[in-house]
Amino acid sequence: MSQLAGKIAFITGGSRGIGRATALLFAENGADIAFNHFEDDAEAEKVAEAIRAMGRRAFHASCDMGADAPVIEAFVAAATEALGAPDILFNNAGINIRHPFGEYSQAEYERVMNVHARGMFLMAQAVYPGMVARGAGRIINVASQIALKGAPMVVPYAMAKAAIVGMTRALAYEATPKGVLVNAVAPGPIVTDMTAQRPREWHEAMEKNLPMGRLGQPIDIAYTALLLAGPGGSFYCGATLSPNGGDVMH
Repeated sequence: MSQLAGKIAFITGGSRGIGRATALLFAENGADIAFNHFEDDAEAEKVAEAIRAMGRRAFHASCDMGADAPVIEAFVAAATEALGAPDILFNNAGINIRHPFGEYSQAEYERVMNVHARGMFLMAQAVYPGMVARGAGRIINVASQIALKGAPMVVPYAMAKAAIVGMTRALAYEATPKGVLVNAVAPGPIVTDMTAQRPREWHEAMEKNLPMGRLGQPIDIAYTALLLAGPGGSFYCGATLSPNGGDVMH
């Protein structure tokens, strides 16, 4: 497969879960991969080794996506020096902190919002000028089905993910005439480190209620990202695709 032959993809949160699956799938399809992670060097190097074993180039570095712009810009500069300017950005890194609404501290609220909404904004802003200058690029932002339906115990997360959907649509108006396609993926419940922390009862209830009868796997989301990154995504503009097993139908 070579849907992404000759392309360079930057991926945030690439050492685990959806980011890892997407990095590996993009590499299988011919892309060189630069990804960041947060204090996860051992797992990150395993991903990089797997990418290199496919004959593709790989670069990774620790980068706090909740930090200020210079930190994110430094990652983009280092990745660009190592591999070249990105053709694709998979804006994926995220965290969640679960509390009843009244128990969130300001610091917890700001952390969730910063990693998601601000971090994705700054990362897209860092790669956007180069894409515009070349007249081509793909930006894929990872939202969540929670942005579409809401859920208890995750108010800041739902706010941040809804902001990502709004950012995607608004940026698409500006970016599309310049050759840069901006879209989002809003995953449903996926088996990742984040959901692994939930009790077994939660998993059983989700599986029972989902029409598909199972939780998703990271590769399910990676294939949607591949669609948007490759030739099949050439007519998507400001869209939010939601592979969610029927959790949200729209």
